[in-house]
Amino acid sequence: MGQRVAISTAGERAEAFVPPPLPPAPPVRVDRLYRQLERANRAIGRLDGVTSILPDTPLFLYMYVRKEALLSSQIEGTQSSLSDLLLFEIEDAPGVPLDDVQEVSNYVAAMNYGLDRIRGGFPLSLRLIREIHAILLEKGRGSTKQPGEFRRSQNWIGGTRPGNALFVPPPPEHVLDLMSDLEAFIHADTPDMPTLIKAGLVHVQFETIHPFLDGNGRLGRLLITFLLCTQGILKDADPLSQPLLQDSSPPVLRPVTSVKLV
Repeated sequence: MGQRVAISTAGERAEAFVPPPLPPAPPVRVDRLYRQLERANRAIGRLDGVTSILPDTPLFLYMYVRKEALLSSQIEGTQSSLSDLLLFEIEDAPGVPLDDVQEVSNYVAAMNYGLDRIRGGFPLSLRLIREIHAILLEKGRGSTKQPGEFRRSQNWIGGTRPGNALFVPPPPEHVLDLMSDLEAFIHADTPDMPTLIKAGLVHVQFETIHPFLDGNGRLGRLLITFLLCTQGILKDADPLSQPLLQDSSPPVLRPVTSVKLV
């Protein structure tokens, strides 16, 4: 079971949550989800098959990756448009919000880098996760938030400090062990667990750990795509962010607060 541990930040006491390692005990019950899983698998198969019948697949993927990057960044509050991004990429972007469009451009670079590494046979590892994070925060607002490094200080979600936060992730001294456990689960043989369920668990665990000072939401969504690619479910980016934008709850809290942490 997970545990709540006392922390002290700037003289104020609060409680942080340290999640249990995956897989959950008792196991996740999926017997009531088979119909939804079957529909989801069919939809993903149709989506992935589209690229094989398009007349100009490279152009589609070029625009599709940028659209996903834009939507995922908008979930975090970034205000930028597809035209802003395209103008920025050809270095002709007068009047666009440069910090915002830089974040979207970083997302494109991080996604492409991760997909290329995975296609080349590199495992979805802590090393790769840190490399992707370094690209995600290379320039722009997050460049001062230790890109590519697990956090060495306490963070929190919602509120102005841990004492009034909606959720306080594990203390920094727990992060490396928790992420190592998550890496082991990603590579564990789980024949009785549907891949989509595993991807969901990995996403929730990553967001619960919140291992970086910034960029956790964007990287957490990228992890779903990368995991599905390593399992052969997808060849390219998926439209994960579109349905999330239709949900009005705070984006970074959805995977944490929608799951009972025990």
